[in-house]
Amino acid sequence: MKSSYREALRAGLRDALQRDDRVFLMGEDVGAYGGSFAVSLGLLEEFGPERIRDTPLSESGFVGAGIGAALGGMRPIVEIMTVNFSLLALDQLMNNAASLLHMSGGQFHVPLVVRMTTGAGRQLGAQHSHSLEGWYAHIPGLRILAPATLEDARGMLWTALQDPDPVLIFEHGSLYNVQGELAEDAGAVDITTAAVRRPGTDITLITYGGTLPLTLEAADRLAGDGIDAEVLDLRTLRPLDEATILAAVRRTRRAVVVDEGWRSGSISAEICARLGEQLFYELDAPVARVCSAEVPIPYSKHLELAALPSAERVVAAAHGAVGARG
Repeated sequence: MKSSYREALRAGLRDALQRDDRVFLMGEDVGAYGGSFAVSLGLLEEFGPERIRDTPLSESGFVGAGIGAALGGMRPIVEIMTVNFSLLALDQLMNNAASLLHMSGGQFHVPLVVRMTTGAGRQLGAQHSHSLEGWYAHIPGLRILAPATLEDARGMLWTALQDPDPVLIFEHGSLYNVQGELAEDAGAVDITTAAVRRPGTDITLITYGGTLPLTLEAADRLAGDGIDAEVLDLRTLRPLDEATILAAVRRTRRAVVVDEGWRSGSISAEICARLGEQLFYELDAPVARVCSAEVPIPYSKHLELAALPSAERVVAAAHGAVGARG
């Protein structure tokens, strides 16, 4: 059936609410307004205000309430409007949600799911456009998901709700209107492994979330240049599926990591470090990276595009790695 990424997310929410009475959604404007990005549109009318709860504009407050509800046996889904605003709840997410299991000696799990929009490309300015999921992937005790396909948008939520510990789902804003085919029986998906979205033999392009489409475009362009590029979708940023990453790069012996986050201290830096630590003598070229410029994301369209990863930059990086064969 035809679906958009937004509709796939909504289907996942509806399915979870129908399957488990403990599940409820809370966040800013998720009810009568239908969500800031229209993901929860219609769910208030379907499930009522007890299960679709509008909250005050207080990220620390309603994330904290979600943690309390999870400790009390519920299965809350908390929506934060954009990743930038999640920083107002960082204390709750890191010092409470991620730490309580450890600090309680294994007594208290926090089965909380937090959804938020990430990424740029929509002229929303620096306070609504950054990609900070790599920061959260730094924190032990959290699972970090980045659905890039309709199947993952539809299916990651239910699997995340089965996790006894907190899960953060990062939905790239540029994907909400993406259209495609979604199976009628689409359901829960695995949230532990990376996925090869395009096989290849010459170089591995590693990416996730909103940069998957441009990376696939880059692979198509490279094919026209005689370079067979594999595209690996990480899907889960913590814990990284290191085995799949290493196996892919071991096959092709070259890699480019595409990450909309800033280069310094990024998830791409972590991946490059692991490849260098474990595959140094098997690489035929240095691992390359394509990241956002180290500036606050600009509002101006042409400056915003200049600051972000692009298919052209990925193609150039891949050519540099393949040309380094000597």
